[in-house]
Amino acid sequence: MAADPDPSRLDVDVRFLLANERTLLAWVRTALTLLIAGAGVEQFASDLPHQSWAAAVLIGLGVASAVAGAGRHATADRAIRHGVLPSPGYGHYLIAAAVALIGITLLVALAASKTS
Repeated sequence: MAADPDPSRLDVDVRFLLANERTLLAWVRTALTLLIAGAGVEQFASDLPHQSWAAAVLIGLGVASAVAGAGRHATADRAIRHGVLPSPGYGHYLIAAAVALIGITLLVALAASKTS
């Protein structure tokens, strides 16, 4: 009688590799959006206090998103090729929290500039 296959091992399927590639491209789109947002704040938000600081944070977050996406892609690719589940990672939570924090900060700065 044959032993049951290990349920923690996955079959390597090209669809998983292609899905991982699409996920990397989503990270890259997010990074580009954050970079463009930073450039836009620097160029067009001259009435906001600490405009250069806000732009630098957005650009830094764009760079961090690109690096996190590349790292996540490499980790998932290795796991898929070895037939195991990749670790869940926390990069997406950190990027989402940082974007939310930046959004709140920009709203407060905009409100403060309108009352002055």
